[in-house]
Amino acid sequence: MTEVSRRRLVIGAVTSGVALGAVTVTGCTGPAAAPTARFVPFHGATQTGISALPLPTRGLLASFSVQVRDRAALGGLLAGLTDEIRGLMAGTPPRTRDAAYPPVDSGLLGADPPPDDLSVVVSVGASLFDDRFGLATRRPTELITMPFLANDRLDPQRSHGDLLLALESGHADTLQFALRQLMRRTRGELVLQWLVEGYGRGAADAAAGTTPRNLLGFRDGTANLDARDPAVLDRHVWLPAGADEPEWAVGGSYQAVRIIRMFVEFWDRTQLVEQEALIGRHKISGAPLGMRDEFDDPRYDTDPDGTRIPLDSHIRRANPRTPETAGNLMLRRGFSYTRGFDGAGQLDQGLAFVSYQRSLRQGFLAVQGRLNGERLEEYVVAEGGGFFFALPGVPSEDRFLGDELVG
Repeated sequence: MTEVSRRRLVIGAVTSGVALGAVTVTGCTGPAAAPTARFVPFHGATQTGISALPLPTRGLLASFSVQVRDRAALGGLLAGLTDEIRGLMAGTPPRTRDAAYPPVDSGLLGADPPPDDLSVVVSVGASLFDDRFGLATRRPTELITMPFLANDRLDPQRSHGDLLLALESGHADTLQFALRQLMRRTRGELVLQWLVEGYGRGAADAAAGTTPRNLLGFRDGTANLDARDPAVLDRHVWLPAGADEPEWAVGGSYQAVRIIRMFVEFWDRTQLVEQEALIGRHKISGAPLGMRDEFDDPRYDTDPDGTRIPLDSHIRRANPRTPETAGNLMLRRGFSYTRGFDGAGQLDQGLAFVSYQRSLRQGFLAVQGRLNGERLEEYVVAEGGGFFFALPGVPSEDRFLGDELVG
C-alpha cells in the first residue's frame, strides 16, 4: 500500500468517527471541572495540537525563515523537527552527558518534564514553495502570502514566514523549554523571524472551564466549532481526499494568523452600552443581547431590523447563521498577548487570532469580507500574522511531518 493510499485510509477512518490518536477531552463549552494536565498524543492522521482539548492556558507563535538550500536538506529539517516534537509532547526525559560539554537542554523542567498539555503544530507559508526546493507544483491551491486587508497596518517584521510553530501548554516555562529545544535542534537551519506569546485562559475562566475572555473583556469563542466532533472537523477543518489539492496535503488545514492590536485605553473609555452594541453580546454573561445565557441562539430571524442585536454588530456580521454562510465556519484557537507599551505610552495588547479551515476563501476570507468596515475597527488593527498550511499529521513512528511533501 502506498503512503498516499495509507493516508486516505486513515482520513477515511476519521471521517467515520474513528480518529487515530484521539484524546479524551472535557466539554469545550460551558462550566467544567479543571482537568488534569496530560501529555497530548503526537501521532495521528492530523496534527493533534490543532484540535486537542481542553484549551491550555498559554500559547506561543514563532515564525522562521528556512536556511537550507535543497529539498533533501529540507526533508532532514522536517524529520529532525518531528523527532524533537515527538519527544517533547511525550515528556521524554532529556539525556545527560559529561559536564565538560554544554547540557542537552535548558533544565527549565528538571529531569522529568511533567505533563502540561504541551502541543506543537508545524505549518508552512507560501514562501516555502518558491524555487529553492522545487515545490512550486506542490503548493496547496489557496496558500498565498497574506495580503493587506481592510484596516490592516501590517508590520513586515511581524508578518509571514517559511515555517510557523504554534505551541500551547499550561505554563510559560513549558513553552520556553520546548521553543528552546526546537531552536537548538534546528540551529543553522531555521532563523527566527517573529514571535508572540500570551495566554488563552485567564484567572476567571481557567478553573471553571468557561469560555475565555479577550482583552476587551468579552467572551471570545462562544460559537466556535466543537472540536470533540470528528464529523464537524472533517466538514470544516481537514482537507479531504479527492479535493482539488495536492495529494500530500490530505489531512492538513489552512491556518490564518492575525496579530490584532487592541486600543484598550480607548475601549475602556467607551460606554458599556456602546461596547455591547458593537459586539452584540452582554459583556459579563456573554449572552446575545436580549438573551440570558451565553450559548442562547441569538435568533436573528426574530430581529430582522437589528432592534435587539444591531445589524452591524460583530457577532452578526461574523456569523449571520444563515444557510448561505454555514460553510464559512472555522476552528479558532487564538490567545491574548501583551507586549508592554509603545512610544506613545499606550499599552501594546491584543489578540493573536488563529483559525484552521479547509478553505481560506470559504473560511477566514469570507468572514473577514463581512467584517470589513465594521464599527469595531475604531478599536482594533491587524499589525502582523500570515497565511500558513498546517501539515498533515504523522500516523506512525516511521513517518515525519511533511514527508510526502518533500518525498
